[in-house]
Amino acid sequence: MIGLTGRVTGKVGAGLVGEVLVHVPERQGTEAFLAYLAVPGDPLPTGAQVIVVEYQAPRTVFVSPL
Repeated sequence: MIGLTGRVTGKVGAGLVGEVLVHVPERQGTEAFLAYLAVPGDPLPTGAQVIVVEYQAPRTVFVSPL
């Protein structure tokens, strides 16, 4: 999961649990994950492109903007 890119579908920011869609090649599809900011900063709006920097099974990722 780490290093994969995705798109924000629910605003990600401080104090918010957002959502991102990530294309997972091993599973041949795109999946939704709960998302948190990897580094505190400006919120990521819907549509922003992100990269996964940490993954916690089963459905949580920490992301940074691309």
